[in-house]
Amino acid sequence: MLDIPSWQRWLIALLVAAGLALAMPNLFYPRVERHNDAAVAIERGAFASAEVQADLDAWPGWLPSGLVNLGLDLRGGAHLLAEVQVEDVYQDRMDALWPELRDALAAARADVGPIRRQAAEPGRLRVRLIERPEAVAEAARIARDLARPVSAFSGMGASDLVVSIDGPDIVVELSEEEKAATDTRTLQQSVEIVRRRVDEVGTREPTIQRQGTDRVLIQVPGFGSAAELKDLIGTTARLTFHPVVREATGPGDDPGIGNSVLPSIDRQGEWLVVETAPVVSGEQLVDAQPGFDQNGQPAVNFRFNPSGGRIFGDYTLENVGQRFAIVLDDEVISAPVIRSHIPGGSGQITGSFTVEEAGELAVLLRAGALPAEMIFLEERTIGPELGQDSIEAGKLASIVALVAVLVFMILAYGLFGVFACIALLINMALLFGVLSLIGATLTLPGIAGIVLTIGMAVDANVLVFERIREELRKSKGPARAIDMGYRQAWSAIVDANITTLIAAAILFAMGSGPVRGFAVTLGIGIVTSVFSALFVTRLLIVWWFERRRPRAITV
Repeated sequence: MLDIPSWQRWLIALLVAAGLALAMPNLFYPRVERHNDAAVAIERGAFASAEVQADLDAWPGWLPSGLVNLGLDLRGGAHLLAEVQVEDVYQDRMDALWPELRDALAAARADVGPIRRQAAEPGRLRVRLIERPEAVAEAARIARDLARPVSAFSGMGASDLVVSIDGPDIVVELSEEEKAATDTRTLQQSVEIVRRRVDEVGTREPTIQRQGTDRVLIQVPGFGSAAELKDLIGTTARLTFHPVVREATGPGDDPGIGNSVLPSIDRQGEWLVVETAPVVSGEQLVDAQPGFDQNGQPAVNFRFNPSGGRIFGDYTLENVGQRFAIVLDDEVISAPVIRSHIPGGSGQITGSFTVEEAGELAVLLRAGALPAEMIFLEERTIGPELGQDSIEAGKLASIVALVAVLVFMILAYGLFGVFACIALLINMALLFGVLSLIGATLTLPGIAGIVLTIGMAVDANVLVFERIREELRKSKGPARAIDMGYRQAWSAIVDANITTLIAAAILFAMGSGPVRGFAVTLGIGIVTSVFSALFVTRLLIVWWFERRRPRAITV
């Protein structure tokens, strides 16, 4: 085992050099962080001002620039726990179903007669047969034909609609299987949209994950405050385009079934009655960018996907001379008259915007609309000074642990202990190198994992050195004792570390947040410590032995 092939020596040396290079940027954290932020800003299309260029030049571009991201408890930032109102989506589904059901019943007018939508409980669609209540069974059959299979494995074979008869009315609602599938999709969509919105403002390593059946945990390190984060996330930014029925006399005007009264922010004091079902919605937007209108005023340019562009173009072609409302979060931001056919699926939103407001609206539209309202149950702002205290405490704990282990190893094993200490320092560099490479987020429990790794890192060396001592007591020669020490300690080292690695994997799979941070640092630390103990320390001992050729050794 003392005879290490040259290719193995070069491979070990290259891996150590790579680890040291990847870990090095963390020694210059502020400079590298400014460089990375400037690079991201330029990539997102920001103007490369002198300040941005100076930040970009703060670190050479040819050097590694990966950093170990600091978590919320170390960096400070914003913490939110939000509850998604999944029931809102049920009503949206019913509103979207109404035009389809109306057209289907209108096609069978000879059999069912005229119909009218009635007020109903939230999440239900109630339609009354005006002249032929005896045909309600036929109307229910037509409604059931609109049902589709539930698009979820758990609801396989079930229908998405339940149609019941209540006197002269048919009542349509989502089935329980479809509600469960809708809840899952709504939570997944909410998490993804929140992630997009947070990513748009250039934050680093946010934690955005589902909790339970209807909650979302949002943690953004380095963000100004929970209130600012809530303003960013809580804005629904739901853009829709509706036909204008008429001007309303005020908010108390009766719009009629299937219509809504909305205020106009473009013309103060104006209220409009619009059809509740939109012609096209923001989900079909593919891009939104801030710009300026023909008068030089801030505006937002938008573009639909092919499907939305076709619908938008057909609607404008058929309704030249009519007003249509551009609605954002239940407020009419513009209600222009359609002057001509608008092909191509592109348009512009104008209004009383500032440049900043146009930019913020474009960000929200690009990120997409939240499928349902979020109610924030918990919000906390963690100041950077608290995070700095945690960092200082973690540094102190790590330094104390490292010094204690180094002193013990040198006193206990002499020169071999020095080799183990060198390998331990390399192990720490490798650990931070891997964390930087994968962009891991370091939390306070993660620091605990590093401290634990420091103690465990020399465990393999202790086993090897004790085995070498036993072989020396058997009057084995130095080379034979070192060789047998590594051979006989191998199985014990592997078994001990595999069991710990399994525990770390279980913590990562079953845990969340800080628990996962602990598991990541522990798991990576196990791998790097085994590598440093079995390969780096052995290589150092072999190099020393080949040059000194001692007749006797003391371990």
